[in-house]
Amino acid sequence: MELRLTTWQEVAGAIREMAVRGAPAIGVAAAYGMALAAVRSHAGSVEVLREDVARAGAGLAAARPTAVNLPWAVARMTEEAAAAHAGPAALREALRAKAEAIHADEVERCERIGEHGAGLLRAGAQVLTHCNAGALATGGFGTALGVIRAAHRRGPGLHVWVDETRPLLQGARLTAWELRQEDIAATLVTDSTAAWLMAERKVDAIVTGADRIARNGDTANKIGTYGLAVLARAHGLPFYVAAPTSTIDPAIERGRDIPIEHRRPEEVGAGAAAGVGVYNPAFDVTPAEYVSAIVTEHGVHRPPYLFS
Repeated sequence: MELRLTTWQEVAGAIREMAVRGAPAIGVAAAYGMALAAVRSHAGSVEVLREDVARAGAGLAAARPTAVNLPWAVARMTEEAAAAHAGPAALREALRAKAEAIHADEVERCERIGEHGAGLLRAGAQVLTHCNAGALATGGFGTALGVIRAAHRRGPGLHVWVDETRPLLQGARLTAWELRQEDIAATLVTDSTAAWLMAERKVDAIVTGADRIARNGDTANKIGTYGLAVLARAHGLPFYVAAPTSTIDPAIERGRDIPIEHRRPEEVGAGAAAGVGVYNPAFDVTPAEYVSAIVTEHGVHRPPYLFS
């Protein structure tokens, strides 16, 4: 299905409702949303056009709180708007070009992440992943799935265990579909099956994406990721995180300072319908001590993590 968005408000709504989701992808979408705001603005002066673009940027940045790629992309677009000194038409063109550049850069980053991370997975490895960190979440290639894709190209015997990822089933609906398109062997499992797979020695490594990484390497990702990291430690398995540097937030020292988004109770479903309270955080935080390596476009980073 193709979703056509014609205003920055529609882009913000698509991000908020997770029609567009995945940290790099929502950053790219926000950049295009600001370029769209410039095109839709009837401002006749650069000053007023900048105000319209800034208003859109603020609205887009507020759409979801956890993924730092969103305010990161808004900041890049805001800098571009401030640097332009020509007329409104030139500013509109500059913002369009900047959004396209952000998109292209994110795809290139993910391709390099795949190249660096592929060597972490042996030929024929059994890999477990959570949520969706593929092309649909990143603008075209993938972070965790980028590593898996690159490893598969080196040795096609790799197999992936796909957590369904409650409550919205991004693993079942998206990751499983992407792996099928790549002809990568995959098996869908319930989230609660992961521990038993590890106990049965059917997992060699866990690879996930991230929505925000603190300076010390604490990592926020889709709810359920922390549990996988604890299980990996208990079973002596490597736990890898793959993310572009746009996901690292140098302003946040540790994971406890990362804002955690809480979603509507209705997304969980049955409990809310029965009148039972629902606790529905969208993310959890994995302490750096449980992360074997963080793979960015610059290479494989090992603890201690000191990002700046």
